[in-house]
Amino acid sequence: MDQPPRLLDRVRDAIRVRHYSRRTEEAYVYWIRKYIVFHNKKHPSLMGATEISAFLTSLAVRQQVSASTQNQALSALLFVYRHVLGIDVGPLEQVPRARTPIRVPVVLSRDEIRSIMQYLTGTMWIIVVLLYGAGLRIQDCLELRVKDIDFDWNQIVVRRGKGQKDRLTMLPVAARERLRTHLDEVKRQHERDLANGVGRAVLPFALDRKYPKASTDWAWQFVFPASRICRDPRWGPPSRYHLHETVVQKAVTEVVRQAGLTKRASAHIFRHCFATHLLEDGYDIRTVQELLGHADVSTTMIYVVVAVMWWRVRRSWILGGESLCQGHIRRRRRMGGFPNKGVRPCLKHCSPAQSRWRASMRVSSQKNDVSSSAI
Repeated sequence: MDQPPRLLDRVRDAIRVRHYSRRTEEAYVYWIRKYIVFHNKKHPSLMGATEISAFLTSLAVRQQVSASTQNQALSALLFVYRHVLGIDVGPLEQVPRARTPIRVPVVLSRDEIRSIMQYLTGTMWIIVVLLYGAGLRIQDCLELRVKDIDFDWNQIVVRRGKGQKDRLTMLPVAARERLRTHLDEVKRQHERDLANGVGRAVLPFALDRKYPKASTDWAWQFVFPASRICRDPRWGPPSRYHLHETVVQKAVTEVVRQAGLTKRASAHIFRHCFATHLLEDGYDIRTVQELLGHADVSTTMIYVVVAVMWWRVRRSWILGGESLCQGHIRRRRRMGGFPNKGVRPCLKHCSPAQSRWRASMRVSSQKNDVSSSAI
């Protein structure tokens, strides 16, 4: 007689039926297991709102976790009660959802990015250029396949990004030639794997049944394959998976240390730099929103705050504190300097600060030049 599936197996099945991401599955299973151990391995069906509140209170008071971590644990527990056990736990009045603070992202200047790039070589150089020049998340970059790179249109197709959404973004001009050379080396490696009987890539969902030969096709291979063959039975026959994200994270941390930067820089910080530098150079916020793949423009607005701050700092440094518009800055440059007297702000462009910033947010026609200007 077959035994019923265990609770955590039921949780995994419920998450996979809803096509949640792998990271969401790992996080939910982790917090459900912690919740059970916290209450001396008592089954969740025998507990309710009181036990949930006690667990969340312990996380917030004793372990002093962040607000996002507390909310993640709460979401995991509500998921197992509502969608797995089918139990209504009622209102959690004692421990509501924590209020997440609004933080300003860390952004590197163009000079700081240049100092980082000089310590990178080979594959890591290409990956960082794509992270910064295309605004990719690290997982989006590592999961790129050969068919997703379009050299003719200078664009990259991001498949199944965050929220299972596809999007288009630019291919940095600075990375074109090195990326072509890198793909030639990967293709030769793929041909050697085929000769050894292991030239296979993991396909999403059930595409290997729909297209039986796609797993060995060159177009479906990863752009940044791992150095060793994956023999985990979860992924089927021996195959070559993509590079692990920790390899890139460790490499970026090392070059930041070598460059002598004091900012807390990670691989994801290049995405912040991509958005902020585009806004600084006058790109429309809707264009930046589409390139980043944000569902709501309010998510992109945080980079406007950073860009405005940097613009004001540079304006105060260049003009000695004068309140001029971008048109006057260009006019003064053509005149050969920035004299302290003799030029008055125009009433058309230099009225309020908000109008000056909106006037400077114009759409440029040369996207790729901007993305590669700091490389």
